Amino acid sequence: MSTNEELLDLVKTLTDRIEGLEVKIKSLEVHCQDVPEETMVAIAAAVAAYLGHRAKRRQPHFTTTQGWKASTRRSQLSHHPLYTR
Repeated sequence: MSTNEELLDLVKTLTDRIEGLEVKIKSLEVHCQDVPEETMVAIAAAVAAYLGHRAKRRQPHFTTTQGWKASTRRSQLSHHPLYTR
């Protein structure tokens, strides 16, 4: 057998395997349409934890006032000493 014939045989076998996998994927897609989003998120989190990804918990900030930030920035930019003698 020449190299070209071997390569053609390999390409044919790979094509058959890919077609078989595509059929399996399509059959899985039909079964997975009823899975709720919360379940998918839980599965994704479990897989990520298994693979070693450490999730970071973030706390939402709902403050809309800029008063504290502005006063802090103003006191930092002013060149007055923070203490009196």
